[in-house]
Amino acid sequence: MRTGPFHLALRTALSVRGLALHRVQHRLAQRGIKVGVTSLSYWQQGARRPRRPESLRAVRALEDVLNLPAHSLRRLLNPERTGRADAERPAARSYRSLVESADALHRLFADLEAPPDGGLHTVGHHERVRIGPRREMRERDSLQVVRAHRDGVDRYLAIHHGDPGCDPARVAVRAVENCRLGRVRWDARTGVVVAELLFDARLRAGDTYVFGYGFEDGSGGPSAEYVRGFTFAGGQYVLQVRFDEAALPVRCRRFAQTSAGAPRSHQQELTLSGHHRAVHLVEQGVRPGILGIGWDWG
Repeated sequence: MRTGPFHLALRTALSVRGLALHRVQHRLAQRGIKVGVTSLSYWQQGARRPRRPESLRAVRALEDVLNLPAHSLRRLLNPERTGRADAERPAARSYRSLVESADALHRLFADLEAPPDGGLHTVGHHERVRIGPRREMRERDSLQVVRAHRDGVDRYLAIHHGDPGCDPARVAVRAVENCRLGRVRWDARTGVVVAELLFDARLRAGDTYVFGYGFEDGSGGPSAEYVRGFTFAGGQYVLQVRFDEAALPVRCRRFAQTSAGAPRSHQQELTLSGHHRAVHLVEQGVRPGILGIGWDWG
């Protein structure tokens, strides 16, 4: 409470008092102050800061609801206390511009009380996708390096988009290295799965962290491509797609898109390696947008 930042102080006070966000919202409403659970969640995660007069009124009431000394939260919102985390946060793109299932993603994030910007940006990501004998996506594994752009980050939300026909209830999530599996949520209509990966340490702004995880699927129909959306610029991305010997494509290509509805550009033919039956792409400095590999079946 003395040093902040604001979101960590608020989160700690909520935890100590044992109050869920919907209960806090109810108590604020009893005081004539309307604030959404999503806004409260964003405040405690550090994705947004209360700035408008009505929001600052809510913070003042929060001090009362949480039995905190007067001005203990409001003083942490002073402009001079804005930390280096805000200054180092790279420019971001919204999920809505990158995926068609953005509405489902936002609902799942809200259910996990997490903002779309989890306080992390990727500086390195090596991803391997395996296509099975029925042309289905069998599994994918990720080794990821992230950097925190605000204090107090202790988790990552991994997203899996199944192919058409995917049953997200059958998707298994594996926490492989330097993380533990937390809550898992999915949307049956879109085939989206969001998994909470809990870190072994709480990061400060500027800290890096390496962790590994994977998804096992196999429930969808024939797969024709794998794409990855990037909300932040920077960092290296490596994607390898490996095919089962019983299901080899006749043509593979890499591509890029500025958004989900934009035309595909930077298309390049990829040659399937004879030994590993795989293709790959390497992007040294990714830009906000979409990268992927597509293939045609004979």
